[in-house]
Amino acid sequence: MTGGAVRVLASRRTSEARLTGMANATHVDGDTLDVWTHPEQERVGTSATVITFVRTVASVVLAGLAAREQSLTLLVVALVVYWAGDSLDGFVARIRGCETRMGAVLDILCDRFCAASFYLGLVWLHPGYAVPVFIYLAEFMVVDCFLSLAFLAWPVRSPNYFYVIDRPLWVWNWSKPGKAVNSSLFAVLLLVTGWVWPAAVIATALLAMKTASLVRLGRIGLPVPTR
Repeated sequence: MTGGAVRVLASRRTSEARLTGMANATHVDGDTLDVWTHPEQERVGTSATVITFVRTVASVVLAGLAAREQSLTLLVVALVVYWAGDSLDGFVARIRGCETRMGAVLDILCDRFCAASFYLGLVWLHPGYAVPVFIYLAEFMVVDCFLSLAFLAWPVRSPNYFYVIDRPLWVWNWSKPGKAVNSSLFAVLLLVTGWVWPAAVIATALLAMKTASLVRLGRIGLPVPTR
């Protein structure tokens, strides 16, 4: 057996062992959670996805109006609607038991649409913010989007449950502090201080962290079904 074949076999065995071990990894902070997907429950028309749709339309329309009216206030309202709606649809999905992979994918894509609308509107109002904003959009729209959709390779409901696959990746990207740093820190800094180059440094640091997450994800490898 060649060295390459040995490495592939070892990777497959590691992936199989990881999938086997995940079956009992449903306890976090003392709570028992149903983290696994149930194909028979998959559907688009849930109360959570309705909220996702409404908050996305509202946020994007407000951002467009803000650009037309040259209003930073309207743009901030668009951002608040995006953030509040993003929290609300997740909360409703959990309490109503309608967390689905389809809903998670829709939420991930709508987040990018809302973020792009806000940041492009911000650059429209303040062209000097272009450098840090486009660094951030490269991180959030491309790298972070790929990372967030990677959960589809495993039978979990959403990235929120990635801790059963790899806890460090979950902490960096989808834990509450990880989400706050990724989605809030950059925007708040720009809006409150207007500091361009510190914002560029933060955006670059986020991009580096997401790149490190990609490397770790590559080392984990995709799960391989047992034949």
